[in-house]
Amino acid sequence: MGSIKTPYYAVIFSSYQTDDLEGYSATAQLMEELAQQQAGYLGIESARSGLGITVSYWESLEAIAQWKQQADHLLAQKMGKTQWYSSYKVRICKVEREYDFSAD
Repeated sequence: MGSIKTPYYAVIFSSYQTDDLEGYSATAQLMEELAQQQAGYLGIESARSGLGITVSYWESLEAIAQWKQQADHLLAQKMGKTQWYSSYKVRICKVEREYDFSAD
């Protein structure tokens, strides 16, 4: 993900999964594809090693609210609560400044 003009917003989704992950991978891939089509979407980063952390980036709080209410995303949220996650936490943050380093 390249440099984004600040300020922007980050949605941090931290989760622990259950043992029943049937359908999870396909749904996660679909959610990423659908998010990319949403107005105000800027990018995504994720990692999992026991604790999973996915951070999506958005232009505005309104864009985040619209994504939360997207029909397929609502279904994925329901599956997360009933099947895929033993717990999760969502944090929404305003990014005021960013900087990076690359050894390239």
